[in-house]
Amino acid sequence: MNKSTLRILVLDDEPFMLKLIAHMLVGLGFTSVTTCDNGSAALDCVNATGNSPNLILMDLNMPRMDGIEFVRKLVEHNYSGSLILVSGEDERVLQMAEKLVLAHSITVLGHLNKPVSLAGLSTLMEKSIRVKTAPQTPKNVYSADQVRAAIANGELVNYYQPKVAVASGAVVGVETLVRWRHPAHGLVFPDQFIGVAEEHGSIDDLTRVVLSSAMTQAKAWRQAGLHIRVAVNVSMDNLSSVTFADFVVGAAAAADVAAQDIVLEVTESRLMLDQRAPLEILARLRLKRFRLSIDDFGTGHSSLAQLRDIPFDELKIDQSFVHGAWHDATAHAIYDASLGLGKQLGMEVVAEGVEDREDWDLVRRTKCDLAQGYFIARPMPAADLAGWLDSWQGRKAQLLKAGTVTENSPRSEPARDSLATLMSQVTPAIPR
Repeated sequence: MNKSTLRILVLDDEPFMLKLIAHMLVGLGFTSVTTCDNGSAALDCVNATGNSPNLILMDLNMPRMDGIEFVRKLVEHNYSGSLILVSGEDERVLQMAEKLVLAHSITVLGHLNKPVSLAGLSTLMEKSIRVKTAPQTPKNVYSADQVRAAIANGELVNYYQPKVAVASGAVVGVETLVRWRHPAHGLVFPDQFIGVAEEHGSIDDLTRVVLSSAMTQAKAWRQAGLHIRVAVNVSMDNLSSVTFADFVVGAAAAADVAAQDIVLEVTESRLMLDQRAPLEILARLRLKRFRLSIDDFGTGHSSLAQLRDIPFDELKIDQSFVHGAWHDATAHAIYDASLGLGKQLGMEVVAEGVEDREDWDLVRRTKCDLAQGYFIARPMPAADLAGWLDSWQGRKAQLLKAGTVTENSPRSEPARDSLATLMSQVTPAIPR
């Protein structure tokens, strides 16, 4: 897509705004621009065979058909292009509208506040050139029997994403993230099969495989000289049977792993109707010194009530309140509140979704305890951790030299000189 072939529709009820935005677009080199002052006329343009717009710049607050209704109509008309929202409404209304557009599976490139600035428009238009408007290939859909077979056949593998201390850059732990090594489709991500396992009663078997494998890997790392905490995600469905606590204790003993080196990250994706079994299991595990973490805090049913009722050691701030919070006032406020709450309750706080330098600088300034995200490392196979540790040491040294990280962390890291050699000799297989 280039400037001359991109078909643009500008929708606004104000004639002056239509002329202004069209003039700015032409000045930026976009020559195929159509304007409409109402939603019905815009939908006629969308329906134009072979000439439907690739991009719509749309006002939200219009008489007759407002922007929210227009988005719903776009879905009904199978619109496959992108949107840019233009409005004088406040930032939170614009953010809500963006989320609505995304919920309708329409690409939204961002929003512009009125009066529209040439610089802001130019930035989003450059982004529009890079966006592919063709429909994405649909994800594979897996049945309950296929997921059960994957568990039974040993096709699940663990990947690990590091967590680092924000104050020092020290590597203090990893989160275990399961993948399905599908014989035909390659590596399948958990969003395509975890829900199926939860819905059809296989999540307990899946979690037990992942947990056992993670504990075996934790022992291998310790033997190689690397002592880090290993976190495993636990579904609320795992906590419906009181035997789960006995399994966790037994698995740790079998792997010869200390309970305090295992973190159980609890996510309540569905409302906990009967609290008796989950509270019993979590209380027993906490008494046996396993660490408990409330995952994705602020989303779903992960709530203040859970913090009140369950003795969590760790609070993980959901990535939606971390990534980009440096320029998003609402997300920043929720991040600050979550961080403050965790610290007041004596919990270690983890910022998830640290995706870029700006995110990292935010968690540094606010003195969050731990950070996790693509800026630090993507999830990786266990065998790749040694190589990543070497590269992180170099990056950390640069950060230290730049004065963005301090050396006063209470945690100490093992010597790394011989670690890579040791790790290259230890590549335990996932138990099957």
